[in-house]
Amino acid sequence: MALEELISFFDQLHPEMLRLVISLVVVVAIGIAYKIFSRSLSSVGKRLEFDPHVQNSLRLILRVMTIVVVTTTLFTIYELRTTWFLGGSALVGAALGFGSSQTINNIVAGFYVIVSRPFKVKDYVKIGDVEGQVEEISINYTKLYTPSFNLLEVPNVQVMNSRILNCTHEGFIKYTFSLSLPHGVSNEEIMRKCIEPAIEEFHEKHHDKQLRKPECYFETSTHLGRSFKIRIFIPKGEARTLDLQPELSDMIIKRWDVERKK
Repeated sequence: MALEELISFFDQLHPEMLRLVISLVVVVAIGIAYKIFSRSLSSVGKRLEFDPHVQNSLRLILRVMTIVVVTTTLFTIYELRTTWFLGGSALVGAALGFGSSQTINNIVAGFYVIVSRPFKVKDYVKIGDVEGQVEEISINYTKLYTPSFNLLEVPNVQVMNSRILNCTHEGFIKYTFSLSLPHGVSNEEIMRKCIEPAIEEFHEKHHDKQLRKPECYFETSTHLGRSFKIRIFIPKGEARTLDLQPELSDMIIKRWDVERKK
């Protein structure tokens, strides 16, 4: 009986009033669905350890999609010509595609970086010919704190198309650099008299800023000289202490200069 009365009541309403009621119900339902999806997105982001700015970007996309759904539904309820909506959307889309194609490519690449997760915030990475500590991963750019103490924004398209070397493992940065010395004495003597003492002095002086003693090994030899690979270990997120690397190189070279004069 109550259902029949409710139907009779809606039949007596003005058509516009009925549409208004339906619109309110639909908007409320979509709003509830948006809240549910937003909370689910937050829980999934925490489980997958997404960074806060990544979660905010995904929420923004969810919000835009919700607005599109609400607009389309209201056009349908009020029987407005969808050609207006579609035409306007096509015009805006064409303008965006023509004027911001690079931005759109970056957004697509940003999703790739977020999903594939080749690195995380505070990782020290080498992306193509640039390197630095990851400070932020946004939809458009990946921000790196470089060894030259600058904040570099790398387009995500470049990130996606470049070879990536993640130097962060087991909670610390494994930073490797090359040091070349001319011929003069044997590799064993260089290691024993120049490199190993310099590493000992360096580690004793800066042991509070490192997790392990630096390592060194022979790399290659040419007619111009020999090259050694030296690896230092820095706590994750402390890339600013990599400015100590030139000091270690200087310690080794000074001992080499002394040894050559003997």
